[in-house]
Amino acid sequence: MANRRGFLQGSLAGAGAALAAFGINPALAEEMGKVAGRSDKPLKAAFSNAGLQATWCAQGKQAAEYWGKLFNVEVTWFDGELAAQKQRAAIDNLASQKWDFVAIQAFGIGTLTAPVNKLIDAGTPVIDMDTLIAPLDSINIHSFLAPDNEFMGASVTQALVDAIEGEGTMVMTQGALGHTGAQGRARGFQSVVKKFPKIEVLDTQPGDWDVTKVARIWETLLTKYPKISAAYFHNDDMALAAYNVMKTHNRTEIKIGGCDAMPPALAAVSDGRMLATVRNPSCRIHGGAIVAGVAALVTGEKTGQGGIPKNIVVDGPVVTKANAPGMMWMEQHFLI
Repeated sequence: MANRRGFLQGSLAGAGAALAAFGINPALAEEMGKVAGRSDKPLKAAFSNAGLQATWCAQGKQAAEYWGKLFNVEVTWFDGELAAQKQRAAIDNLASQKWDFVAIQAFGIGTLTAPVNKLIDAGTPVIDMDTLIAPLDSINIHSFLAPDNEFMGASVTQALVDAIEGEGTMVMTQGALGHTGAQGRARGFQSVVKKFPKIEVLDTQPGDWDVTKVARIWETLLTKYPKISAAYFHNDDMALAAYNVMKTHNRTEIKIGGCDAMPPALAAVSDGRMLATVRNPSCRIHGGAIVAGVAALVTGEKTGQGGIPKNIVVDGPVVTKANAPGMMWMEQHFLI
């Protein structure tokens, strides 16, 4: 018993230190560590996100595995492959197995409801990440961890509008239309541009997070429109893919902004290829899913009052040249 008590005390201290690394007050982190705890037996968790071709998703996998080691969780990955049907097949497979908890970022809303309900009915805590699996009032998930996507879209769009002094032409290249995060970013974009009557929006096609598709779209746009003042992209991968096409056509005067603040975009902001991006904190979301799952298993933390909120907003800042180096360091250590 003494040995077990010592082990648990060390585990709780480790959990508190891990939470303190998120920027939480050390005393509060120690108390939170007691709640979250580190499992004294290995836990098995299944994770899936939209597709590991996307750098945000790949970083999320690394973060989940990193935080999993801290909290004694073995993470098994089911890749969504940036395709709703492929992710559905992966989640059907996942749902046929036994897990201590599950965390999922759906490629599109409503595509995974049946297998997720199967998991929930079996008593498995399911944490929803970044985009809705289904409307929160229609599915009994443990919690939903996501950024404020409207803020993300609006803040980068505002930076672009300021850079072109409120007039000119703009393009928005969207993510997947069924992705609720992309829907929020689009609303954020529209909320800003509608305030500026001298701005004309030329195109809002979805790129589906697919850099090859985005390159094709932008070949056409650059041929069709001799003047594009600025462009907003729903993620950085698409922004940088379009920039490469712009460079080929000698059109790098176009101001571009993205979302996610991934390391390649941080470098692009620092050297001026991109005007701005905004952090969608992949590490906090995927790491937070680990903490939520462990707390549900170790301490029996429930959803709702006194437990974990059904909806947690996990935000990050707008990134410019001034704060890009610090953001890079934080991401390297899976802190944001």
